[in-house]
Amino acid sequence: MWDGPRERERMAGNGSMGRLLAGGLALAAAGWALRDVRAALGGRAEGERLARMRRSPRFRDGVFHNPVPGAVVPAGTMSRLLGELLLERDGRRPPGPIPLVTSPSTRPSADGLSVVWYGHATTLVEIEGRRVLFDPVWSDRCSPVPLVGPKRLHPMPVPLTALPVVDAVVISHDHYDHLDMATVRALTARQAAPFLVPLGIGAHLERWGVPRSRIVELDWEEETLVAGLRFVATAARHFSGRTLTRNTTLWGSWVVAGKNRRVFYAGDSGYFDGYAGIGSAHGPFDLTLMPVGAYSPSWPDIHMNPEEAVNAHLDLGGELLLPVHWASFTLAFHPWAEPVDRLWREAKARDVRLAVPRPGDRVDADDAPAPDSWWELLGA
Repeated sequence: MWDGPRERERMAGNGSMGRLLAGGLALAAAGWALRDVRAALGGRAEGERLARMRRSPRFRDGVFHNPVPGAVVPAGTMSRLLGELLLERDGRRPPGPIPLVTSPSTRPSADGLSVVWYGHATTLVEIEGRRVLFDPVWSDRCSPVPLVGPKRLHPMPVPLTALPVVDAVVISHDHYDHLDMATVRALTARQAAPFLVPLGIGAHLERWGVPRSRIVELDWEEETLVAGLRFVATAARHFSGRTLTRNTTLWGSWVVAGKNRRVFYAGDSGYFDGYAGIGSAHGPFDLTLMPVGAYSPSWPDIHMNPEEAVNAHLDLGGELLLPVHWASFTLAFHPWAEPVDRLWREAKARDVRLAVPRPGDRVDADDAPAPDSWWELLGA
C-alpha cells in the first residue's frame, strides 16, 4: 500500500545517499588524479645518489651547470610564453592528418644500422642486432596533468604493446616531452631492459617503480656496456626540471657504439663548440639524431635551429642526419613544417645526407631514400 509521506522520505533519503556516494567517488577520483600528478613531478635525489651528483664537475651550489653558459628564459616570462603557446595560431598545426607508417616495408638490418622514428624525440635505433629506445613518450600530452599541456598532433604509429623487445632505454633529460611517467611504468612492466640516464634522473625512475638494478646513471664522459654496445653520456647545452626548480638533474646527449657502427643522439641542446670535441673523441658517426624544432629567439641557447643542427652534425663527423624534436607537439611559435623545410634547404646547400621518414617508418642508414617532402602534401 502506498504511503505517500513515508515513500517520499525514503526516496529523498536514497537521493541524498546517492549524492553523497557520487560526491565521495568524485573526491576519491580527484585524490587519485592528484596523487598521479604529484608522482609525475618525480623524485628527489638522496643518499649516495646525491653524493655522487655533488662529485660531478658540473655540480655546484646545489644544481648542475652548462660548461658554456647561455641565456635562460626567466620563469615569469616562460609562463607568459607558455600561455601564448596554448592559443591557436595559423601554421602551428599541420594542415591535414600526418601520415603514419604502422608496418614499415624496410626490414631491420640484422647486423647493420636502421632506425624507426615514432615522432618527436622517440626513436628506436637498431644497431648490429640490438635495439635502443631513445626518450620514449607514448602519452597524449607531455605534461604532469592529463588534460592540460601540449597535446599530440598525431597518434603514435604503434601502441606501446607492439614495441619489440629492446636492449636499452636511453633518456636525455627529465623534461616531460622526453621523460614520461606512464611510458616508463609500462616499459618497466613489459620490458626487462635497463634505463640509461644522466645523473639524478634515477630518483624519478625509482619513484615510478623502476628497480634500482635496472637504472644506470652516468655523468658526462662516463660509459657503460649493455648488450655488447658501448654507451657514453656526452655533453649538451640545455637545462632540466619538472617543476619551476631547475637543474637538479643532469641533461645530456648519448653515443651508442657497436663493433662497426656508431650513433649520436643529441637530446635537446643549443649549439655549442662541444660537438667538435664529441666528434673527435667518439666519432665519426654513421647516424646522428638531431633536434631541429621548438627553437625561438626567446631561448636561443637551449634549442638549435635547423641550420645549427647541420653545423653540429658536421662537427660530429656525421654521415646521415635524421631530424627529431619536430612534428608531434607544438612547443614553439614557428610554423609546423618550418624546421624541416629549413633543414632540407641547408642540407642540400652543404651536401649533407638527410632522411625525413614519416612517423613509424624505418630507415636503413646505408640505403636511406632522399626526402620526398611528404609534409608539403598534407593540405593538398
